Amino acid sequence: MPWAMVAIGGALGAVSRYALDRVVVSIVGVPTVLGIFLINISGSFLLGMFVSISDSHPGWPASVRMLVAVGFLGSYTTFSTLMIAGIQSGETGDIAKAALNVAGSVALGLLAATVGIVAGRAL
Repeated sequence: MPWAMVAIGGALGAVSRYALDRVVVSIVGVPTVLGIFLINISGSFLLGMFVSISDSHPGWPASVRMLVAVGFLGSYTTFSTLMIAGIQSGETGDIAKAALNVAGSVALGLLAATVGIVAGRAL
């Protein structure tokens, strides 16, 4: 059962990630790292919130944790894609953009996860 929950959550997270990235591209008009940036920050916040909420509900089935944390949020966030986007930006000569994107994603991701944990604990 845990494998099925991870697979279902993973499929939903991947589709959500792709959809949000496409929305950002349609708004901005060109492919950009902004979609990946927003996905990583929102994913950090949501995972922080979910972990803190699920910690206060130990009776929740493990399958819920597998579906949401491992499956959905594990495939929704795109850290590996962030790393490749950073390298590609650097290879095109835009070192400042690459550094800002990677450093900003890490810094704001940590902040978003912290806020998510605090918000989840407050619920």
